[in-house]
Amino acid sequence: MPLLEAIAPLPSRVDAWHTANPHCRVHYQLLGEAEPDLLCRALNLFALQGLTPQQVRMERHDDLLSMDIVVEGLSWHRAQVLAEKLRNLISVCSVDLQEADISRVQPVQAAG
Repeated sequence: MPLLEAIAPLPSRVDAWHTANPHCRVHYQLLGEAEPDLLCRALNLFALQGLTPQQVRMERHDDLLSMDIVVEGLSWHRAQVLAEKLRNLISVCSVDLQEADISRVQPVQAAG
């Protein structure tokens, strides 16, 4: 029987989900069919992760909905996973994810 040799430990994988990873502010731009429940289904994905968006803006253009969602406190990996989940929703045509430049997202004034 051969002698057991010392095995060098494998380099550890990067933990993309670790809470110590740097966080960023991200901007999701969604385009989807104008279905009554699409906004709720999209926002539910954030709620399931315990996230409250900084800003949500939605406009209807005939048969399409355009949504801008800004969220802070996500790692880039987590933001990409949420973008994939958004893309998999029924009625969603496209999702664009980018680091948020808050000056490009129009602020919505509260009615008062």
